[in-house]
Amino acid sequence: MGQHFLRDLGWRKRILATLPRDNSDTWVEIGAGHGEMTELLAANGRRVVAIEGDPKLAEALRERIASSAADWAGVTVGAGDVLEQDFRALAGGERFRVYGNLPYYITSPILHQLFNCADQLDSIHIVIQLEVAERIVAQPGRREYGYLSAACQFYTQPRIALRLPPGAFSPPPKVKSALVEMNLPGERARLNIGDAGNETRFLKFVQACFSQKRKTLRNNLRSISSEKEIHAALNTTGLRLDARAEQLSLSQFAEMFRQLRLT
Repeated sequence: MGQHFLRDLGWRKRILATLPRDNSDTWVEIGAGHGEMTELLAANGRRVVAIEGDPKLAEALRERIASSAADWAGVTVGAGDVLEQDFRALAGGERFRVYGNLPYYITSPILHQLFNCADQLDSIHIVIQLEVAERIVAQPGRREYGYLSAACQFYTQPRIALRLPPGAFSPPPKVKSALVEMNLPGERARLNIGDAGNETRFLKFVQACFSQKRKTLRNNLRSISSEKEIHAALNTTGLRLDARAEQLSLSQFAEMFRQLRLT
């Protein structure tokens, strides 16, 4: 299932040291594995909902908890595909934080699923491929900046908290990894895009702007607006006619979105 387990206790403790540790926090853990981080998250009676996609691993973790119930009093374990989980329900309607050692190939879908719970989420802390982490935190003008950067920064304030070598895992992955800390809210709080429907349209607009990164905004937006309207929106936003998506801040995307009357 593409899993690489955090066997190294030293690295687990270093990760824990970066996490909020209020005893009243509720944590949802994605990819609990053998409970490598679950046990640390659950210290001092914290509530942890641990999700594990491998039924055998999930059952083994339940048995481990049952054998030492006092140490795992706040932990419940669920098995199943993370992309089919209702995170709001898992948290019992309470505010929650997320920790996850994510399968690298589904990082983006998991994040978008979590963003649907943005009003209930306090923070996200995920171990992912370093290359993806660098895309998430990239700023306008950087080669790594793209739709994923914009979407993550719309909802959160991301930063790379730790870089992890392959040797921190078993089996070691073929790529470097990083722990990304994503505190909410992000730019969404001040851009005032509108209701959930408008936010969805805005993100689809941003995605369209990045649809072909080598092309200008004018070319990428022709499928959703006229040449005249695009020119006017670029001028009003103070952008050159040959501007490309990777040069725009979220506030500039928001202004273009309004000027093109896509709200």
